[in-house]
Amino acid sequence: MITFRRVTEDDFGLLAHWLSQPHVHRWWHHETSPEAVARDFGPTARGEEPSEDHLALVEGEPVGLIQRARWHDYPEDVTALAGQVALPDDAMSVDYFIGDVSRIGQGLGPRVVTAYVALLWRDHPGCRTVLVPVASGNRRSWRTLEKAGFGLLAEVELEPDNPIDPPQHRLYRLSRPDA
Repeated sequence: MITFRRVTEDDFGLLAHWLSQPHVHRWWHHETSPEAVARDFGPTARGEEPSEDHLALVEGEPVGLIQRARWHDYPEDVTALAGQVALPDDAMSVDYFIGDVSRIGQGLGPRVVTAYVALLWRDHPGCRTVLVPVASGNRRSWRTLEKAGFGLLAEVELEPDNPIDPPQHRLYRLSRPDA
């Protein structure tokens, strides 16, 4: 059974460990010092940011991180997409990783994303669309979205999380089932 719980400051050590794993660090490219993790995840954990960070749990054991946010709560992200795609006012996004390397390659990612989006629809009834950009080179991530029912909406250019990557991204879309 997949469940979710909000990230707390007590989880920062686990996040630092996961973020340092090569399969995560390659695409998330975060600093992993205690200070950096507190800087990057503390405001959300304390409710000072409009986004939400959750641990994905399988049978109660943490296996990854998944986040959700409204696009329009982050104007710089809206600006980055301007002129490339129409961005609905109610659109949200998710971002995710499986941190436990022993759980990679077992079909867990699509199951986590599917369960999380179901929770998103319940918790945010005004959201009709989830749009997720993925670096074009991150095939594992965009295949996760496809297996979770997302469809490719467009190819867009965005600043990559990792400076070694080009700006090309695949933008995936999932509409609320009852929309």
